[in-house]
Amino acid sequence: MLVRKVSNLKFIVRITSEYPIALSKHLKLSPVAWPEESFQKPFSTKVSNFPEYEMPTVTWGVIQGRKEKLVSRVIVCDYLKSIGIIPDELEGLELPSTVEVMRERVEFLQKIGLTIDDINEYPLMLGCSLRKNIIPVLGYLEKIGIPRGRMGEFVKNYPQCLHASVVVELAPVIRLLRGLDVEKQDIGYVLMKYPELLGFKLEGTMSTSVAYLVSIGVNPRDIGPMVTQYPYFLGMRVGTVIKPLVEYLVSLGLPKKVLARIFEKRAYILGYDLEETVKPNVHCLMSFGIRREALASIIAQYPQIIGLPLKAKLSSQQYFFNLKLKINPDEFALVVEKMPQIVSLNQKVIIKPIEFLLGRGISSDDVAKMVVQCPQLVALQVGLMKNSYYYYKTELGRAVTELVEFPEYLTYSLESRIKPRHQRLQSKGIKCSLAWFLNCSDQRFEERLQGEYIDAESRGPTFFMGGKLELPGSEILSEEEDDSDDEILYRRTVSL
Repeated sequence: MLVRKVSNLKFIVRITSEYPIALSKHLKLSPVAWPEESFQKPFSTKVSNFPEYEMPTVTWGVIQGRKEKLVSRVIVCDYLKSIGIIPDELEGLELPSTVEVMRERVEFLQKIGLTIDDINEYPLMLGCSLRKNIIPVLGYLEKIGIPRGRMGEFVKNYPQCLHASVVVELAPVIRLLRGLDVEKQDIGYVLMKYPELLGFKLEGTMSTSVAYLVSIGVNPRDIGPMVTQYPYFLGMRVGTVIKPLVEYLVSLGLPKKVLARIFEKRAYILGYDLEETVKPNVHCLMSFGIRREALASIIAQYPQIIGLPLKAKLSSQQYFFNLKLKINPDEFALVVEKMPQIVSLNQKVIIKPIEFLLGRGISSDDVAKMVVQCPQLVALQVGLMKNSYYYYKTELGRAVTELVEFPEYLTYSLESRIKPRHQRLQSKGIKCSLAWFLNCSDQRFEERLQGEYIDAESRGPTFFMGGKLELPGSEILSEEEDDSDDEILYRRTVSL
């Protein structure tokens, strides 16, 4: 032992950046030469020589007896009070023995962007050693992608990270995120959104939530993008949050495969509160005349609808449609079933296509009929509508009444569908309805052109409660083809 009790003498040990050299004089040891490459490994626990993160000149202070510790503690607490920090929560915490050490900690925390108020929100951070805790943690966080300019914000949001061990606690979480296919450059972004991830146990909530989502059909390769978009689901309990939401949506007729596709592209749906938001919104839809059997199709087309302030939006749009288009509540319900996005569409956007149709001499009753039959009309760009309508009048030469009966004409691309197919019909001298040559796939259109007669128009696919997509002639499909109906439904109804 170098340190012995000497009467009337206080032995003070000061640890400086030259600590190994200083002790070598007493221990007769050579100073340690640290290899530079050890500081340059990605995600290393070593600390770079950043000016802001320089090691302190004093890390703890004086080695004291019991009485001296009590006196020093009072002095340190008085210092904290003098700068506006309330030390009450530090009562059971070991503090530095000198004001100099505490001042250095406070100034360091202020230098990275924290204020006295931030420190008062979590004063326990003052018990963290700069050398052993704060600087290694901050250095590691910066290396994994937390910008230095936002380090103070990060620590303010999750000050508990300062107590963590880089090797034992932080690094394993980062490895887990990388194992979930979160891109290396996205790690910092994910942690800035949800810094509490650093405090989760690997075998706990994170693992179980991922395992459950994969079990219902979520592609494991999509977990990483989901975490980047909405990392909060990693902290959700399966039994009390995720599973009840999934089971409720399945009870409305949504197949798990469709839900999996929804979650892959819009992971934030998992954050909708079942009791406070989802169920009230479903009841709200039904109160506005939406049929229960149509709910699954509505959610598949527009998943966000279950998380909106729906009552206010539906009330506003229903009044607007009744006032401007003379569409009654029952007809409005049909519009929502066909195009649920209508609840969020700006009314200034809606009115422009309506004014265009009225300006073409179409009566308000006929316009209302067209909108109920094809609500997508109200979301079209007027410029595209003008081009399609001009071609309809000049090239197709058809009556406006036929357009009223088949308003979907205006939703098809003029250049990629209407013109090429019309030219094919002219070359073969075929006369037919708009629906016959437009409302079918390219393959079906070619089959129709090769036919010796014009077949009857078939109805489109319909969605039934339970999740299956029934197609005309489905009785001739094999079992393997039936199994993919849910996927066909999702691709057909959800725009991603």
